[in-house]
Amino acid sequence: MKKVIDLNWDDFEKELLARPGFKEALKDTELEYQVARAIIRARVEKGYTQAKLAQKLHTTQSVISRLESARTLPSLTLLKRLAEALNTSLRVEFK
Repeated sequence: MKKVIDLNWDDFEKELLARPGFKEALKDTELEYQVARAIIRARVEKGYTQAKLAQKLHTTQSVISRLESARTLPSLTLLKRLAEALNTSLRVEFK
C-alpha cells in the first residue's frame, strides 16, 4: 500500500528549497519558465488548445507541449511566429 504524504504547497516548497542545488537549478531555469508561462497565458486568453495553436503554426501539439512545459527555449523566429499566430505583439527587454 502506498504511503500518503500530507503536504501543503508552502511545506513542499520549503522542502524543495532545502535540497542541495535546488535553488541554483531554479534560478538557471527561470527564463524557460517565464517564456512558458507567457505562451500558456497568451494561448489561453485566445481560447486556443495546444492542438489549435500547433495547427496555426504548422507544427505538432507535442512541440507546443514542450514549449509550455519549459523543456525547450524557443528561438526568436518561433517566438515571432507564436506572436503572429496569437495575434499579439512580442516584446523582449533587458532589466
